[in-house]
Amino acid sequence: MKNVMKNKFTIYIALFLVICLIPSAGLIFTGAQQESEGKEAAKAPKLFTKDAPNPHFLSDAGKWYEDHFAFRSQAVTGYAQLLGNVFGESAQGNVIMGKDGWLFYKDSLADFQGTQPMTDRQLFDVAHTLAMMQAYAKAHGAEFAFAVAPNKNSLYGEYMPDYYQPADTGESNFLRLKEYLKDEQVNYIDLYETFHKDGHKDERILYHKRDSHWNNEGAAIAADQILEGLGKEHDSYADRPYDIRKDFQGDLEGMLYPAAIKPEEEVYYRPEPQFDYCKKVENNFAPKIHTRASGSGGFLMYRDSFGNALLPFLAEAFESAYFSRALPYRLNELDEQEADALVIERAERFLPDMASQAPEMEAVALDLNLNLNDSVLKAAIKTDVKTKVRGEYIQVSGTLPSGSYKERSRIYVRVNGEKSYEAFPVSVADHTEGFSMLLGKEKLQEKESSFEIFVSESDQAAFFINEAGKPNESGKTNESGKPEDAGKGDANGKTELRREDYPDCDGSGHGYREIYYSDGSVEIEEY
Repeated sequence: MKNVMKNKFTIYIALFLVICLIPSAGLIFTGAQQESEGKEAAKAPKLFTKDAPNPHFLSDAGKWYEDHFAFRSQAVTGYAQLLGNVFGESAQGNVIMGKDGWLFYKDSLADFQGTQPMTDRQLFDVAHTLAMMQAYAKAHGAEFAFAVAPNKNSLYGEYMPDYYQPADTGESNFLRLKEYLKDEQVNYIDLYETFHKDGHKDERILYHKRDSHWNNEGAAIAADQILEGLGKEHDSYADRPYDIRKDFQGDLEGMLYPAAIKPEEEVYYRPEPQFDYCKKVENNFAPKIHTRASGSGGFLMYRDSFGNALLPFLAEAFESAYFSRALPYRLNELDEQEADALVIERAERFLPDMASQAPEMEAVALDLNLNLNDSVLKAAIKTDVKTKVRGEYIQVSGTLPSGSYKERSRIYVRVNGEKSYEAFPVSVADHTEGFSMLLGKEKLQEKESSFEIFVSESDQAAFFINEAGKPNESGKTNESGKPEDAGKGDANGKTELRREDYPDCDGSGHGYREIYYSDGSVEIEEY
């Protein structure tokens, strides 16, 4: 009897070890070609980086194995199906299982429930920054439009689980922002209202059930509204015939069930949008896409993943178009691309991020002279001002002391007691308010510069310059008075010019950045 029990125990241990070895041993047959669901799989670890041992080799190897072990997709899918079918729960932290087979991005939950409302100041930061970008575009001969892609559960909240109910906290960030955009006179394309004609939601399903984005019909409607908002002549797809094919694979389903994705319906218009890619691209989520078509004019669009489906319908209307996922927005590309139209598209769930990042745009000198007695501006406030080389520009930034600004106060910087500029308002960590602007290197003194920071008492566009034009003692620079990193380079003598971030849109906070150097080289850095 003891021998029988011992043999059974030995067999049990052997089976357990075999099962544990399958994921590793299976790499011999799968060739490590497994893909991580919903994101790019980790790359193979390198023992050396730049001729030096890689200190992160073991952690890199662990991440690589997590994404590539044999039968990973099947194991992930099986677990997700078991958890979903038995308990009605999602096995993926980023995916919410809704009613009737609908799936939602977890990142949109805070917007849906209203649990993380933006402050009034943050809403102003976003709206006023867009107004400044709009003014810059118009000064460069380009029309401007801003569009927010509504979260899926903002339109189809009835399919959210009952245990996720909106809190009674008032309107969403999305709806509150509209009032600020109106006050700032930003050309805003209201896609939420577009999908709610006359106060009633469009009966058509314009978003995919198992993806986080709109379908081609929803994208065509959104593109039509954007082009109308730009005053651009175009062919509308409203009455164009289309076919429905069941061949679309949802991103959320791919995250949840990578080995058992069930295609869902997609709309395909006849004829399809007519345009050509200037260079081969794998898909429309590529970071930079140039297109050509028989339309007229040039077009520049900064977008996120909602722009994937928008791209064909917008590209068709222009002779040349450039679609970029770069952050920060580089407005000097207006001239580089010879664009006469600029569109900023942002998903609703990313609106808070817009309050914390200023676009890359050279500040324009102001020529307004007002008297302090008008009570438009306070006297220069005491705050540290930081300067840093950003390619051909110097970035001037800092934070504002608590209580020194109001909800819609504008921020102005006087340089060397002479020219004055308006800075972008930015909301930094813990809702601290700050500012940022870019100046050409030639506009700052060679040795050191002085800065005075003024904050408006109202939302009037004004700046005070005294008759003498001399700075007082309230503005400060860094200790040397020179821009940080000025003239610094690596061992080869090259200096960093700029950085462009291309974040993933899966809420992971991951992505990559391109770092441009003075010798023409570009370095890719993942984060």
